[in-house]
Amino acid sequence: MEMPVPNASVLSRKDQIVARLKEVLPADAVIFDERETRAYECDALTAYKCPPLCAVLPANTAEVSAVLKICHQMGVPVVPRGSGTSLAGGALPTADSVILGVAKMNGVIETNYADRYIKVQTGRTNLSVTGAVETDGFFYAPDPSSQLACAIAGNIAMNSGGAHCLKYGVTTNNLMGVTMVLMDGTVVELGGAHLDAGGLDLLGVVCGSEGQLGVVTEATLRILHKPEGARPVLMGYDSSEVAGQVVTDIIKAGILPVAIEFMDRPCIEATEAFAKAGYPMCEALLIVEVEGSDAEIDAQLKLIMDIAQKHNPVELREAKDADEAGRIWLGRKSAFGAMGQINDYMCLDGTIPVSALPFVLRRIGEMSKEFGLDVGNVFHAGDGNMHPLILFDANKPGDLERCEAFGAEILKLCVEVGGCLTGEHGVGIEKRDLMNVQYDPADLEAQMAIKDIFDPAWLLNPAKVFPLATSDTRRAA
Repeated sequence: MEMPVPNASVLSRKDQIVARLKEVLPADAVIFDERETRAYECDALTAYKCPPLCAVLPANTAEVSAVLKICHQMGVPVVPRGSGTSLAGGALPTADSVILGVAKMNGVIETNYADRYIKVQTGRTNLSVTGAVETDGFFYAPDPSSQLACAIAGNIAMNSGGAHCLKYGVTTNNLMGVTMVLMDGTVVELGGAHLDAGGLDLLGVVCGSEGQLGVVTEATLRILHKPEGARPVLMGYDSSEVAGQVVTDIIKAGILPVAIEFMDRPCIEATEAFAKAGYPMCEALLIVEVEGSDAEIDAQLKLIMDIAQKHNPVELREAKDADEAGRIWLGRKSAFGAMGQINDYMCLDGTIPVSALPFVLRRIGEMSKEFGLDVGNVFHAGDGNMHPLILFDANKPGDLERCEAFGAEILKLCVEVGGCLTGEHGVGIEKRDLMNVQYDPADLEAQMAIKDIFDPAWLLNPAKVFPLATSDTRRAA
């Protein structure tokens, strides 16, 4: 994966840059020893690594503003970092960059149950947002698989989703306002604790912008009343295509479950060995969850079970109590860790129309044989957010490159059937060079023109999202 050549002028001024940063931050908030900066050399896309020039850990918006002002004055690239769980290389540094981590910014600023919002610093983890309000009967809906660790800052940067986004939407549907610091240190407020801000939808532009436009330090998030109850059902099938058709039929029937999750045999076998959730050994299984009152749940599940029965399931299991519901979800929530125990893997993130699921699953199986690499599929089937896990051996010469080529073909297939390159992981460097597959030159030019306004010097995360050849003249200016 190509990255820009580090700026020799910035590298030669490291001591001066560190000294300036120490003027505005506590000494322990500036990390510059090469051994210590290795903790920031990559995110969850571990195939690519590069220690940054230094890393800083500001504690509030004012400190972020001071850091960015210095880096802007000295022409130093800045890479914003949440918890480092990005699977697309969104927080991969270059040797001449400063990592700006938000981990210390983890407080709750305001909670308003009457108007159903919470305002937090963006270093707060996703799950701990719900943790701050659940005893009062509320929750924060977006639930990425990494929710125990991932930060709200990264969720906003990548527009993260999760298993329950089918009903509640992804981050952009639950984000009401942000405090953001521009590259020159200017602090701006977008949106707030109300339904919609007037004027241009700048909040919609910022959510999903991958740290290209500014550093989001505070966020106002929508919180919801906990549902009265929820119940999952597990369905096993002898074919991934059939399971895909079941998903299509459920959505066509006008039913809106809170979640529809998919796992195929490689994932089932791995998670059973790891978590022992009691899954059936079949080619594919679905976890479908509905919520509401007991009467609502019964009515929805009857319709769903009728659809499931028409496709001859090998197993159909409705949770009878909380323990059984927990076991149905146990394997799905353990899937990524379980797969990591058996192989190196690359997790993709293409999104497709639900109606295309059967065809795309068949083609992925065919391409797996063509490339000679196994694939485990585990994903948010309800909204077509695919997460194929391509298994490879990182120690085998050429395997990573073969894996990347296979992944590129899967993502091209997603676009071909009317989908897109990413649903929630972002573009980062992983899909950067595929942007031309989804967007024509005019589209990319429009997107880069927006970055020109927010970050004219192209110092914020400059090597991400846009193909290097496309952004070269802007980054070199």
